Amino acid sequence: MKLLVVDDSSTMRRIIKNTLARIGHKDVLEAEDGKVAWQVLQDNPDVDVLITDWNMPEMNGLELVKKVRAESKYEEMPIIMVTTEGGKKEVITALKAGVNNYIVKPFTPQVLKEKLEDVLG
Repeated sequence: MKLLVVDDSSTMRRIIKNTLARIGHKDVLEAEDGKVAWQVLQDNPDVDVLITDWNMPEMNGLELVKKVRAESKYEEMPIIMVTTEGGKKEVITALKAGVNNYIVKPFTPQVLKEKLEDVLG
């Protein structure tokens, strides 16, 4: 299974990648913003799960989610938003845009594991 982690913070990308590796997910691509992530998705049609931050330059996570969901080939792709935006309004906005699950930073490895298992069924 291939995952794409999108966050403008290289430290956060590393934390998420290390957490994913500990729970058995070693095939992880990364991008520093939505624009780069979109290109990574075009170059890697076998990406299974998208894990994205909300607040990023160029193209933010919400814009990325909307762009991904507008493509029929990505309709079923699980998307998890990992962000500092923890308000009810933001969560609802993200879910309406097509996010399958939502994690508020800071989070524990256990939370990421549970949310990932949840979206994968």
